[in-house]
Amino acid sequence: MHLRAILTSITLASSFIVAAPAAAQTRPDDVIVDMAQAFKRGDRKKLTALLPQARGHILEPWAAYWEQRARLDELTAQDMQAFSARFSGSYQEDRLRNDWLLLLGQRRDWMTFADEHARYRMNDDREVRCYALLIDQVKAAPSQPLSNAAVEEVRKNWFAQRDGDDGCTQAADRLITAKRLSTSDAWRKARLSVENNRPRAARTAVGIVAPDAVGMLAELLDSPARFLNGKTLAVTGQRRELVTLALIKMASNDPDAAATQLDGRWGTQLTAEERNWIWGVIGKQSGLKLSPNAWSYFANVTRDTDLIDDTLGWKVRSALRFGKWKEMLPTIQAMSDEARQDSTWIYWRARALQLTRREEDRAEAAKLFESIAGVRGFYEQLALEETGQKIVAPPRPAPTSQEERDAARANPGLQRALYAIALGLRTEGVREWNYTTNLHEPGGMGDRQLLAAAELACEREVWDRCINTSDRTRALIDFDLRFPMPFRDAVVKRSREINLDPAYVYGLIRQESRFIMDARSGVGASGLMQVMPATARWTARKIGLTNFTPDQITDRDTNIAIGTGYLKLVLDDFSGSMALAAAAYNAGPGRPRSWRGQTGAPTLEAAIWAENVPFTETRDYVKKVLSNTTNYAAILTGQPQSLKARLGSVGPRDASVPEPNKDLP
Repeated sequence: MHLRAILTSITLASSFIVAAPAAAQTRPDDVIVDMAQAFKRGDRKKLTALLPQARGHILEPWAAYWEQRARLDELTAQDMQAFSARFSGSYQEDRLRNDWLLLLGQRRDWMTFADEHARYRMNDDREVRCYALLIDQVKAAPSQPLSNAAVEEVRKNWFAQRDGDDGCTQAADRLITAKRLSTSDAWRKARLSVENNRPRAARTAVGIVAPDAVGMLAELLDSPARFLNGKTLAVTGQRRELVTLALIKMASNDPDAAATQLDGRWGTQLTAEERNWIWGVIGKQSGLKLSPNAWSYFANVTRDTDLIDDTLGWKVRSALRFGKWKEMLPTIQAMSDEARQDSTWIYWRARALQLTRREEDRAEAAKLFESIAGVRGFYEQLALEETGQKIVAPPRPAPTSQEERDAARANPGLQRALYAIALGLRTEGVREWNYTTNLHEPGGMGDRQLLAAAELACEREVWDRCINTSDRTRALIDFDLRFPMPFRDAVVKRSREINLDPAYVYGLIRQESRFIMDARSGVGASGLMQVMPATARWTARKIGLTNFTPDQITDRDTNIAIGTGYLKLVLDDFSGSMALAAAAYNAGPGRPRSWRGQTGAPTLEAAIWAENVPFTETRDYVKKVLSNTTNYAAILTGQPQSLKARLGSVGPRDASVPEPNKDLP
């Protein structure tokens, strides 16, 4: 659908109606686009000058938000009240309030913060939440201290934040002073920060409990080996924690060297908890390198409860890789309640229980499989097959009513989102759409409303919002909305011409671009199949596409021809393994060649291999592409499908078989 058609087809809602015909809207649309660009440049004067011209436009709330946000430091309570009155209930109102709450927290203007926080609906900003809890702690009377649940929330948010953000740092500092959090919590935050290469957050955490140690922290971060080999000091308390941080830093780059240090000089001088944490990091980093030593390092952990969920996850992955099924069970049990509910660990726990000789364990395994079995995702599909069923397209729910569809079309947030996307302001449109469809407070969207919103997005050919919105329904599943097939004739025809499964192509496109024609990644991949320029040139030569120029990569048919051509080449290179080819498409062929193991390495179930892919993005990508593919195959063929059959197994390349495309980019 062309831009003009999309813009003129939108039914505008009540206070945001733009009554002028499409031809007369050109100038107001230009004003909005100019303001969006001025906001990105930080041009406050231009935003203020243009704002009057945006009055009455459907995207006026965005124009007003940009102008107010650009001068946030001047915002007053009266300004916020006026904005709220004009744009009440909108995403822009809540977004501006979120921004202002962060500033109020930094200024320690607790009275204004408390007043505005009571009107805040989004409630998804950890730092804002920490400021709110900090106020509660400041105001708490000795007889009514902050609840344990609130203290735990501060701890969780503080640990989860990537950098040393002010809100959670201040809340944690106050709670440590009040002895509601311990000094060990600060050192734990420092450990997490060092392991994830966030030195500023580590310095902030150490500065709370040991300001005199910040200099030594800088030294050990610069060279952990030099720090560990320095002059001998009494290894107690603070010094032990610094040694722990140095070993964690060393393990991040060279786990074998850290293991040597821990096995030697430092092992007897640290506590069991410190040793367990470090062995866990060493095991994880070795697992990320697919090292043959990973499991032996993890085996040194004497108490799994000393490890965090991420480390425990890598211990389970290593157990899978080395066939340590029995050892996997206590590790999964040591995870937090939240982590244990992840379908990944439910599935592998059930698989491990299946292998025991106890009848009650096998009965529990059956219940676990049943609890997640379905068509929603990778492990849900595998669990479904464990129950003896195949993957089929579920029956469509009852069609949405005219009233439900009309309500979606009249929703101001959805209308603004679609208009913004059609105008080229995709980021703004996506944020507003997500906010509007994600509200779970009273009056938020239920399954029927989500389906009506998804239908609206599909009608407008905004495929990514159609997919993401329909994906969030809980009880109702509409495969036509979750797995749309735009450009079906072109995709199916091209796929069959080169003997490629069209379901695989659709599964990959759904994950790559969500069918956004002009999608462009941060690294320069373009179009439906997200092809890199160099890959496009190489593939064009390989498939005989003459006179190819880089600007053609966003042309739909050219993008499909090159994307499918490349996918077919990598699939042939990996002997038809869909899992390996998907990994190659995402991370380049060199990495999965090394990840599959050298000659003599064991052959693994592809599900185990995929779960051990070191890159989080690629690991998730492979699982989602294969899950998508299975569901698309169920739709295209109308026949029950098997994800297990598509996965097969992964092992080292047969040295006797020549590589068909050694120069694959």
